[in-house]
Amino acid sequence: MFVRLISMSYRLKLVDEENEKNLLNTRGNLIYASWHQRFFPGIAFFSTRKPISIIISKSLDGEMAARVVNILGWYPVRGSSSNGGKEALEKIKELARSRYKVGHIVDGPTGPFGKIKPGLLRIAQAADLPVVPTITSGQHRWIFNSWDKFMVPKPFSRVIIRFGKPIPVPADITSSEFENIRLHIENQMKQLYEDTDKIWSDPQRIKTIFS
Repeated sequence: MFVRLISMSYRLKLVDEENEKNLLNTRGNLIYASWHQRFFPGIAFFSTRKPISIIISKSLDGEMAARVVNILGWYPVRGSSSNGGKEALEKIKELARSRYKVGHIVDGPTGPFGKIKPGLLRIAQAADLPVVPTITSGQHRWIFNSWDKFMVPKPFSRVIIRFGKPIPVPADITSSEFENIRLHIENQMKQLYEDTDKIWSDPQRIKTIFS
């Protein structure tokens, strides 16, 4: 499969991996929160974090995506805010009890880019899992003419997967507290996104990370 083949060619490095490792060692699971623009490099990599699940809409595009992630070892849960969302949350809650990790595209599938939708926090509340902002960045990449300028690193490119600090989402919070946490995660992901992309313009940082 194209996704697996191209992913195998990447020169991949993890940055701030202790933010992921500490959670996996203490509780075993978490939510990887990623932008739609950047999820391609993580599809194959995070299949190594089995068992892992992801919510995918019941649309035609979602059907194709579900087939791909299933082949790669993910457990696709079908549903969205407009169709089957309640059932999908219940399934994710059940899987989390069985120590499944969860991947979530925070602004997908239609954007707007860079805006976290409420679904991320609802998943975190239902599954009782902390959110870990997860950024991927490729040094050499193809950029597609889509709503989010979708990115695919070119074969043999250097690729970084970077983990932010875990962010808890309590189940019992007010609507204003909910929004404050949503904005906090959004800001953290934007800062991590910008700083990680800056690495490619700094030869010393590249050398330090990939040495």
